[in-house]
Amino acid sequence: MQRFLALMVLVIPAVFAGYGIKLMRDTVFNILNPPYPFLMLQFFAGLVALILGVWFIGGFILHRDRKNNKVAPRFRLKENKSP
Repeated sequence: MQRFLALMVLVIPAVFAGYGIKLMRDTVFNILNPPYPFLMLQFFAGLVALILGVWFIGGFILHRDRKNNKVAPRFRLKENKSP
């Protein structure tokens, strides 16, 4: 069940990013979708959706790999040295 939930956590942002790519592609071909009043707003909404989707997936994978200690040394969290 835990793996299924992890898969759903990754699928939802991937669909969101795919929708962003679709919006940007539609803008290139001058196809205006109903909720957007003009093409530039549609393009920027798609760009934001793409960036947020990829950012969430990347952060999820980085968090998981840090937890399993499978990241390069430059991506490891620095330890705080308290006096």
